[in-house]
Amino acid sequence: MDMPIPDPATLARKDELVARLREILPERAVIHDAAETRAYECDALTAYRCPPLAVVLPGSTEEVSAVLALCHRMGVPVVPRGSGTSLAGGALPTADCVLLGVSRMTDVLEVSYADRVIRVQSGRTNLSVTGAVEEDGFFYAPDPSSQLACAIAGNIAMNSGGAHCLKYGVTTNNLLGATVVLMDGTVIELGGAHMDAGGLDLLGLFCGSEGQLGVVTEATLRILPKPEGARPVLMGFDSSEVAGACVSDIIRAGVLPVAIEFMDRPCIEATEAFAHAGYPDCEALLIVEVEGAEAEIDHQLGLIKQIARRHDPVDLREAADEDEAARIWKGRKSAFGAMGQMGDYICLDGTIPVSELPRVLGRIADLSDDFGLRVANVFHAGDGNMHPLILFDANKPGDLETAEALGAEILKLCVEAGGCLTGEHGVGVEKRDLMGHQFQPADLEAQMRVKDVFDPAWLLNPAKVFPLEVSAGRRAAQIAAQ
Repeated sequence: MDMPIPDPATLARKDELVARLREILPERAVIHDAAETRAYECDALTAYRCPPLAVVLPGSTEEVSAVLALCHRMGVPVVPRGSGTSLAGGALPTADCVLLGVSRMTDVLEVSYADRVIRVQSGRTNLSVTGAVEEDGFFYAPDPSSQLACAIAGNIAMNSGGAHCLKYGVTTNNLLGATVVLMDGTVIELGGAHMDAGGLDLLGLFCGSEGQLGVVTEATLRILPKPEGARPVLMGFDSSEVAGACVSDIIRAGVLPVAIEFMDRPCIEATEAFAHAGYPDCEALLIVEVEGAEAEIDHQLGLIKQIARRHDPVDLREAADEDEAARIWKGRKSAFGAMGQMGDYICLDGTIPVSELPRVLGRIADLSDDFGLRVANVFHAGDGNMHPLILFDANKPGDLETAEALGAEILKLCVEAGGCLTGEHGVGVEKRDLMGHQFQPADLEAQMRVKDVFDPAWLLNPAKVFPLEVSAGRRAAQIAAQ
């Protein structure tokens, strides 16, 4: 892939850079040996790799500030990294960069049950935020499939969601405040331990900015009391289009489940072989979960099952107990890993209006036939956040390129259906050259002007989000103007 050519002067100064980094960080927090930096050469989009110049693993906001200030003075690009679970190349290094990982920053800094907030360092994993408060009856709502591993820093960068975002929203709906370090080392505080802080909504600007504006080191998150109870219902259908129509009808009826998850046959078969969740033999299934008091659950599930029966499901059953509910969700949470048994795949991320699900699913099947590659679908159907998985053979010449071309057509389809290129995986490098399909030049210019304000030299997370021909020229112009 096209990556920025390393600056010869920067490469020549590597020894100086490493020596100065060691002056501000513990020795174990600076990695520069070529063999060791290869561990950071890619994120979960493993098709593309590029070892960084060096890796730093600071342990505090102060250390992050010192690193960024140093790199700013030396003109060295910085790529922020959470846990490296990005599926769009959001943490892919460049050969001339310092990769700044926050994996050592995992402390819980403050918990207030009265105010229903928790403040954590941004390297803490998503699931462990709930782990810190669940014994006291609370939880953190956003739950990406990678929640066991993904870091809060990455969740904020990509505005991640998860299965339960239909009811509880995505990261931006649960993020109250953040400590952010700008590229020159300046530390700023955004928001606080309350909703809707005064002034410009800079917190909303940073959430989803993919590391283009600053590095989040601490986050104040909303925590919620655990619901009284929850119960999923499993529905099997004869086609993906019928399952999509059922989702649309549930939403149209005004029922608000906590989650509506979709899986088609390839994903069902792979997941069942892996997790033994007891999924039905069908072309597509839905997992619909509601929560609340028992009477409320019974009422909502009664309405949902009534809607489902209009679509002639081949299977329709509620979880009989907590063990069966756990198996149902284990299958869904294991889907991406289980699909790996079927071969190499690219996981896409596009969002469409829920009413468009039947048509878009049908069109994806047509595109799969046209390109000769199998596509499996597993996604958050309740908010139209699709995750088509394109299966290919990485050892077959040209297969990766064909898979990427198919992926581009699917993402264009999402935009044409009234949706957008990404829901929670971000643009990264995967979708940067498709940005012009969703945005006009004036729109991209407005976005780049925001980056000009917070990162004038364009040193943060280079070669991401914006088309290369645009961002490379912008960076060169900004450097020349300084």
